Amino acid sequence: MCRAPLFWAEPAGVLANLLMPIGAAWDSVGRLQQALSKPYSPPVPVICVGNLVAGGSGKTPVALAITSYLAAQGVDVHIVARGYGGRLGGPLRVDATRHDAAAVGDEALLLAARAPCWVARDRAAGVRAAVAAGAGMVLLDDGFQNPTVAKTLSLLVVDAAYGFGNRRVIPAGPLRESLARGLARADGIILLGSKAEAGCVNRTELGRGPPVFLAMLKPVAGERLKGSRLLAFAGIGRPEKFFASLRCLGAVLVGTRAFPDHYGYRAAQIAKLQHDAQQARARLVTTAKDIVRVPPANRAGIEVLEVQIRWADPAALCNFLPPVVPSASSDGRSSVDQH
Repeated sequence: MCRAPLFWAEPAGVLANLLMPIGAAWDSVGRLQQALSKPYSPPVPVICVGNLVAGGSGKTPVALAITSYLAAQGVDVHIVARGYGGRLGGPLRVDATRHDAAAVGDEALLLAARAPCWVARDRAAGVRAAVAAGAGMVLLDDGFQNPTVAKTLSLLVVDAAYGFGNRRVIPAGPLRESLARGLARADGIILLGSKAEAGCVNRTELGRGPPVFLAMLKPVAGERLKGSRLLAFAGIGRPEKFFASLRCLGAVLVGTRAFPDHYGYRAAQIAKLQHDAQQARARLVTTAKDIVRVPPANRAGIEVLEVQIRWADPAALCNFLPPVVPSASSDGRSSVDQH
């Protein structure tokens, strides 16, 4: 996937206006699919963690955090993901000893480290496979716009800093569907960002119905990078957010390299980055999603900055989830807060 066009983040201009008819057609196709679909209703609850915009919103860390919470409650949760960027269509269970990012995608590898994860282009087939394997609950990573599986609970992750861009539908803007239609189907909204960033989001636009949960992405052991000379590279939805987080940690960035989302690194590219870092007397640093796309033989010496979710009010989410979670209780505060 290429990086999002700059005009998607700006107030609607000439190009966005010209593309609006195509966006309207895109949204109409989505409406028709929703209306005509006969979704599979599995015998176990399904929580969908999705978003409304193309590109990164922090969905994967949220999915990991909720999966950890569910597992801590004793729920046998399985994850079903599309496996974006991978060549295998599934349904198949991800095995880190056999599969790499080129096969199943970077996100699936990260998710599989936390719970059983199934890659499936056909989401309904993936959910069926998970249920057949004994899943007591399914977490659907992405798939909010996919009408083939009935969701028990749908959560939307919103990047507070980016919001909904210019609020136009693809290709006129970043929205996968119209804002009103998407928000109307959401059961909860997870607003990801600082309190200052969250304060800039138009709460009226989010609607009056779904509860809003505020959370932040926090670096894991980020203090070790303070004062370090680093050359940072990332191929994620918004690489600049990663670079900004390193600066906030007090790292000295001698350079940054941004690649397209889900980019598959080649050995020669990593060798070039290592050479550039050496010339600048710096170390390479990247994200957890990126390192799994680096050839294993080239990973040595690359720092990885992992992140995890911190909830502003852990109890609020704990009280929100139990009605649809088998055997869950509200006594999961520390689990939710820690991941």
